[in-house]
Amino acid sequence: MAEKSKKKIKRTMSKAIACIKASFNNTFVTITDVNGQVLCWASAGTSGFKGSRKSTPFAATKSAFQVAEKAKKFGIQEVEVRVKGPGPGRESAITAIQAAGITVKTIEDVTPLPHNGCRPRKKRRV
Repeated sequence: MAEKSKKKIKRTMSKAIACIKASFNNTFVTITDVNGQVLCWASAGTSGFKGSRKSTPFAATKSAFQVAEKAKKFGIQEVEVRVKGPGPGRESAITAIQAAGITVKTIEDVTPLPHNGCRPRKKRRV
């Protein structure tokens, strides 16, 4: 009853897409290949931050730097950045990817905006 294990194929590529989802509570950074297959990812939570410190630009910097180091092992030198969400870690995550030695080719904002779709939530009264 010995099962054959599939050998993991080491993928190497030079171009990739970096998707940054910056919410008000956390920041997710994902590196995918040009087809959209996920290569590596990290968030402020996986980088060791808890609670309200996850929503800081410093936490986004740490998680983006962590992803960039993982992406270098795949041979990635150039990324297209797609940013989604209104969070505080948007710009700091992009600068961390550049600081890690990966060239940023384009930056695109893909935040979903409704064209008068669903009714929004009621306004907060504080």
